[in-house]
Amino acid sequence: MKTFYSPAHLAHAPKEEFEGGRLTPAVEIPERAECVRARIEARKLDAIEAPYDFGLAPLLRIHDTEFVEFIEGAHAQWRARYGEDAPPAIPTAWPARGLRDRRLGDIEARLGAYAFDTATPILKGTWDAARTAANVALSAADEIAGGARSAFALTRPPGHHASRDVFGGYCYLNNIAIAAQWLTDKGLRPAILDVDYHHGNGTQAIFYDRADVFFCSVHADPIFAFPHYLGFADERGIGLGEEKNLNLPLPRGTAWHDYRQALDTALTRIAHFGPDVLLVSLGLDTFKDDPICQFQLQTEDYLRLGERLAQLGKPTLFVFEGGYALDALAENTVNVLEGFLGR
Repeated sequence: MKTFYSPAHLAHAPKEEFEGGRLTPAVEIPERAECVRARIEARKLDAIEAPYDFGLAPLLRIHDTEFVEFIEGAHAQWRARYGEDAPPAIPTAWPARGLRDRRLGDIEARLGAYAFDTATPILKGTWDAARTAANVALSAADEIAGGARSAFALTRPPGHHASRDVFGGYCYLNNIAIAAQWLTDKGLRPAILDVDYHHGNGTQAIFYDRADVFFCSVHADPIFAFPHYLGFADERGIGLGEEKNLNLPLPRGTAWHDYRQALDTALTRIAHFGPDVLLVSLGLDTFKDDPICQFQLQTEDYLRLGERLAQLGKPTLFVFEGGYALDALAENTVNVLEGFLGR
């Protein structure tokens, strides 16, 4: 299983985030991807390769042009307004109910129009990191399209909370959606399984009315967990996408026994869809010691997760998402990959 990775993510290094009503140390930090890369090298999983540059066209198959242009230019506009020493760009107002949803105005207005939280700052290196993460996912997808049984996209920043024209949840561009669309354009039929603790609201929104991509998410119930406003069991798709969307929200404290049952349900539905390829939004924040999440999976459970995914018998692309317990993140990630490989 080849891994695709780029050090471009190192330039996107938030120091703080606004969480729980206060500034706290950032958890979506470069060390996340670096510890996983080091463990892959130590375990000799396979080659680690640099991504290819696919240009902007695959991004624009998923994201609105104006949104992509905004992410690309936001830091320069923020710095032009507030100076070279300005703090990271975060919104201060949103077009909530009763206000006009406009995508015009200065950088303050446009930040609120395109962002849905305060934990996803735009820094000097954010655009390059996000664009390169999309290329990492596309390069891994190209490996799958070329006949590989599996590939791992070590993407950072993550992507599954970003929708067509909204960023948030540490995500700017939706890496797995971009890869899925690229595979669809190659004539393949993808299914996406999101196993992150948090619902993949952006991925769901992108494919919600489509019949050609199946989306399933096993996650913490949004009644108490971010992103709060999507991820409920009654969201099944609309129009052509009806019954092509499956959400399996789980309670606080979920451990492997109950998680495995939801996973089996997800994989049964995916098998019924009959995909050519499986894409996995690989979040490892379901771990028992994750600092911002409340599930109880153990390190050995990630081996079982990988083994169960392999039983579907489909070429599989793993795309790195969340996971913030740095002491265990690398081991848990590689356990999934080695479990899949049967090592």
